Parts: sequence; C-alpha cells; structure tokens
Amino acid sequence: MKHPILEALSIKSFSYLMLSELFSQIAMNLLIFVLLILVFNLVRSSISVSGVILAFTIPALFFGILAGIYVDRWNKKHVLFYTNLLRAVLVFPLFFLNTSLFAIYVITFLVSLATQFFIPAEAPIIPLIVEKRLLLSANALFSMGIFASILIAYAVSGPFLLFFGDSNGFLMIAILFVISSIFAYFIRMKRAHKIQSVDTRGLGIDFKKTLRLLVKIKKVTGALLLLTLLQTVVLSIAVVGPGFAENILKIRVEEFPVLFITPSVIGMGIGAILLGNFFHDVSKRFMVRLGMFIIGLSLLASPYVLSLAGSNIIYAAVTLAFFMGIAFALIFIPANTVVQQETSDQMRGKVYGVLNTLVGGVSIIPVLSVGAISDVLGVDKVLFIMGLTLLFISRMRWNIR
Repeated sequence: MKHPILEALSIKSFSYLMLSELFSQIAMNLLIFVLLILVFNLVRSSISVSGVILAFTIPALFFGILAGIYVDRWNKKHVLFYTNLLRAVLVFPLFFLNTSLFAIYVITFLVSLATQFFIPAEAPIIPLIVEKRLLLSANALFSMGIFASILIAYAVSGPFLLFFGDSNGFLMIAILFVISSIFAYFIRMKRAHKIQSVDTRGLGIDFKKTLRLLVKIKKVTGALLLLTLLQTVVLSIAVVGPGFAENILKIRVEEFPVLFITPSVIGMGIGAILLGNFFHDVSKRFMVRLGMFIIGLSLLASPYVLSLAGSNIIYAAVTLAFFMGIAFALIFIPANTVVQQETSDQMRGKVYGVLNTLVGGVSIIPVLSVGAISDVLGVDKVLFIMGLTLLFISRMRWNIR
C-alpha cells in the first residue's frame, strides 16, 4: 500500500499546486520581511513596523468575505494564476519607491488586496485535486510547503537584501510571483468547477449562507477562530521581531530570520511530517490545546530563559523557536483539515474569506498594541503578556474534533 504522503505527491496537479504555492509564499514572505527590515531601518520604530502589518491586514477586514464570495463563483485555478501576475505588477514600483514610507504602505495595501482573492482559492482548491481520504496528508504537505517557503524567505531575507539591495530585491520578488503563476497554469482539477455569473444581488444571499453555515457547524467556527488566533500571534511576533533581535538577542535585525525564524520553521516542518504520517487517530482538540500551551509557555518564559542563558542566549533562542514551530503545526494543520472536511466546494472559498476578515479585524488592536507597548515598556513585557494570554486560552474547550 502506497504511503499517504507519497500518494498525495503522486498526483501531478497537486505537485504543481505545491510548486506554485512554494514560489508564491516565498515571494510573499520575502516581501513582508524585507519591508519590515526596510521600514525599521528607515525610522527605527516598532510602531512604524506595525504600519506595514496594518497595511497588509486592513484589506482583509474590508474585502475578505467579499473576495471569498467571488472566488467561489470563479475558477480557482484562474484566480491563482491571475492574482500572482497582479502581485508581480504591483511589487515592481518598489524598485523605484523603496525609500518612501507612504509608497511602501500604499503598495503593501494593494498587494494585500490582491492576496484577499488568492487565499480563498489556494487551500480550498485542494479537495478539487485530491481525494477526501488524503486530505490530512495533503494538508500536511501543503503546510510543509508554507513552512518551507517561510524558512527559505526568512532565512535568505537578510543575505537577499545584502546581495541584491533594496531595488533589485523587489524586482526578484516580482519574478518569483510570475514563476508561481506559471505553475498554477498547469493545475488540472479532478472535477469540473461550475463557474457562476457574478450577480451583485446574490452577494447578500451568499453572505447570509456563510454565516448560517458557521452558526450550524460549530467545528468550522472553532477552526476559524483558531486560525485567526494563530495568524494574529504570527503578526504580533513579526512586529516585535526587529526589536527582539536588537534589544534581547543583541544581534543585527538582518540576522533575526536565520537565528530565530529558521529553527521555528524547521520545527513546523517536523510537526507537519509527524501529523501527516502518524497522528491521523489523535484527537484534533488535544493537538490544538497542546500546541497553544507550548506557544504560550515559550513566549512567557523566553525573556527570563534568555536572560539567564548568558553566552548561550542564541542556543536558547533557537531551542525555544524550534518547539514553538512544532506547536504552530499542531494548531494549523488540524484546523485547516476541519474546515476542508466540513465545507462544500461551493462554500469553502467564502469560509476562507471569513477567515481573512477575522484576521484583519481581530489583529488590528493587538498589532498596534504590541508595537506601542514594545516601544514604551520593552519587548520582554509584550512577550510576557502574549504568553500569559495564550496559556489561558489553551485551557478553553475548543469545539474541534
């Protein structure tokens, strides 16, 4: 009997999706982190870094659900193809405008707006390519692709800037988006996708159907809330990351991706492999609560563990980041699998649109708060508050099985 992971990979269209996702996620994560470094170096302020994150999340608040409704009416393969090309076009002006804070914010906003249509097509296309029995393994592989892209993007972002410079770096990011669109072009869905005409009169009906689905299927609601919380934590860490590098780890901002992000992404990849191969029968609720507990404990303890580590501070940071990465996988993969198993092809894009809106709305206050608090009280206080909050949340009975 073929191994589930290998069986999913043997599906040609799924392999094309993985390659498209890899290049697209590398481009997007590279863009985000390069912009974070660029803005921090321009103004030396965490609150200004928050501006980049807000420019990226606000479109989700206003357009996430709407984008999901439209994507469910369109061919998802075509959406992946055209949104990657559009993002390549939007990134190109940064070749000339990378010293203007206003231009950076505006272009980040526009790239994020295009991404609102990309996200409801990306993960929801998986059930149109693979069989239901392979969904957990396919999602594990899909998650590994995301984690690998983050690993590559964040690991090379510092050297990337040093080698290409600000202007040429954005040109290379645009090229990566184009490569992603080429792989998306070769995807073939295993069943025909019925394209519906876009009738604005039906948008309200689709919106109500989506809300009724979330009210009816509590597992989907719980999974969306978990994914929202997880992405809010990631965005908050991104805001304080440069300050964490300079003030706690005592390293250059450009070294932060290699020394902290890289081990966390390796942990995510290992967690994805374990879940995809050996944990099909383990309760999703248990995995989620364990993951939340590990992340909370790591954030809570990190300022104190690192202060006691002395000359071994880098090794201690790497270890904490690695276990946090495993914990992220324990939450991300089960939650995504639940959403895909419990929603139909006609509703899945809308549900992911709701996720984008939730992330955009929920993350605004935390992102602004952590930026302001870290500037005033220090990064260590922010990490302590975040860790304590997540430890409390880990005790909740999440409705996900």
